[in-house]
Amino acid sequence: LSLHYQPLLPPPQLLMGIVMADFASGMVHWGADTWSSVDIPVFGKPFIRPFRENHIDPTAITRHNFIEINGNNCMLTILPLAHMAYKHIYLSEQQLTLCLCWQSVTLTNQIHKWSHSYFGLPRWVMLLQDCHLVLPQKHHRIQHVSNHETYYCITTGTIRYCADVYHSLISLQVLYTTLYII
Repeated sequence: LSLHYQPLLPPPQLLMGIVMADFASGMVHWGADTWSSVDIPVFGKPFIRPFRENHIDPTAITRHNFIEINGNNCMLTILPLAHMAYKHIYLSEQQLTLCLCWQSVTLTNQIHKWSHSYFGLPRWVMLLQDCHLVLPQKHHRIQHVSNHETYYCITTGTIRYCADVYHSLISLQVLYTTLYII
């Protein structure tokens, strides 16, 4: 039996896994808000209803217990995570990135709940929010005051910052091209 040592996740894989989870949360949130219905069989009530409820009463999420908040995401991620745990010693760096992504997806609704909790949060959660490692309250508040048409990513909100940088770079490129032509 030959086992090789697998080091802790290096920062690039760690960050990429979190960014992938943020992107996934944004796509699911956008899809649920835009195209889905509570009346869809099997998925409507457990998956779509919480999104719609969150729009009507943003603090409702803070009154749900741990199982209500995290149960649906855990149902979706338990099999991939169990398989990865079983194969952990043999996972490549890309598979470890994917594993962290699945773990972050599992915690997305808990992170979303923290972004709606304005008191009683542990200091370590507030520190993670201040460092933008989990979704900050001020960042997520924009989604609720903008008629739920933007800021869909609810794991860290990082994708929104990336999009803002991208749009700024495109604007600079257009400005530069315009000035260069003149």
